[in-house]
Amino acid sequence: MTEHHPPPSAAPSDDSSSDSPSDASSSDASPGRIRALLPDLAPWHSSRDFRRMWLAGLVTVFGSFLTFIALPLQLKELTGSALAVGAVGAVELVPLIVFGLYGGALADAMDRRKLILWTEAGLAVLSALLLLNTLLPHPMIWPLYVVAALVSALTGLQRPALQAIVPRIVAHEQLPAAIALNSMRWQLGAIVGPSLAGVVIAFAGLPLAYGLDVATFAVSLVLTAGLSPSPASHDAEKPSLRGIVEGARYAWGRKELLGTYAVDLAAMFFAMPTAIFPFLADELHAPWALGLMYAAGAFGSLVVSLTSGWVSRVHRHGRMVVLAAAGWGAAMAVAGWLDDIWPVLFFLAVAGGCDTVSGLFRSAIWDQTIPDELRGRLAGIELLSYSVGPQLGQVRAGGMATLTGVRTSVWAGGLACVAAVGLLAVSLPKLMAYDQRTDEHAVAMRRRKAAVVEAA
Repeated sequence: MTEHHPPPSAAPSDDSSSDSPSDASSSDASPGRIRALLPDLAPWHSSRDFRRMWLAGLVTVFGSFLTFIALPLQLKELTGSALAVGAVGAVELVPLIVFGLYGGALADAMDRRKLILWTEAGLAVLSALLLLNTLLPHPMIWPLYVVAALVSALTGLQRPALQAIVPRIVAHEQLPAAIALNSMRWQLGAIVGPSLAGVVIAFAGLPLAYGLDVATFAVSLVLTAGLSPSPASHDAEKPSLRGIVEGARYAWGRKELLGTYAVDLAAMFFAMPTAIFPFLADELHAPWALGLMYAAGAFGSLVVSLTSGWVSRVHRHGRMVVLAAAGWGAAMAVAGWLDDIWPVLFFLAVAGGCDTVSGLFRSAIWDQTIPDELRGRLAGIELLSYSVGPQLGQVRAGGMATLTGVRTSVWAGGLACVAAVGLLAVSLPKLMAYDQRTDEHAVAMRRRKAAVVEAA
């Protein structure tokens, strides 16, 4: 639900040296260094709408992770097939592509708050349908796929608006902090949600997990309804194929943007094995740890977010995207090789931390350089890069697990990710050369924002 932007030009100085004498003791410097690592809460304090969106997102992600665990587990229980579980990704793929692109055009053409609100209500209804199906004496399989496809469609409509609204409600210099705070919010839900889901499903059953998801949507709707209107620009065009093509042409002309999309797509396609976690837990003789496996990546991500003060002091964002994506693949490969649950959980956490670093700097490039009038359509393209990859990755992981075994699917995918990211780094020099201090698009956006502030 959020993005981030680094400060305009100079990186903030280290508190431990900015106003202390050169012979200051290490004990005096340490608090400053610690503060420099802690998350920046400026967006939370200065923007009422950011606070509402942050809280709504926290509640929603908490409930959604309950369903994220419950649905594949229910499919596993009903079918016993890794391929059937992985097929959820295939069912979700087309709606995500079509409605993600259209949702981006809508986000540029209508009030973004209304779009977020109505799609959130639709997602709540779909969660209630999962609950009703589970309460049947003999739950059916096909509604799980239908609801998954519809959820994917509504997510495609909603996410571009969620992403495009952030630069409007957060000051330009606070965008990096906002992205880190939103990332931390997602991770909190991703840790608590799967961990609680494992307990809830084991002791109370699937209906309670789906029911709690419905309840969280009710809270989120109340918070979202209180957001300020976010109307389209006065000269905004109606959603059209021509408008979508215009956004695609802009993206194609920006090779550093294409690089961020391609790197994330490759990383998620080759090294996103979450669909087969229930089977991996069985192979490791640790079905009790399924919730922990889903939560481990989020825990690693949370560690990064809680120490994200360093993000604003890094300027070569493209290099960080590549290095972190390669780290994600390498950690997944190691996790696939190991046969003890605790080291596996550790490397899943390392992978999650790497993924968050990559995501922070991808979002920084996007938010720093894309004009507001194109923000929705480009957010739709971004949605495809960070969502289509995981959907295809589920299909790859499930299919490869069926052919070669569960653990082979995990470690081979991780190695393939490292190789693919390396090839992309060599092929996309503009991504590796990106520097937010000197990039022409970042400089233009800073001047544009400054002019708007002065005019106000």
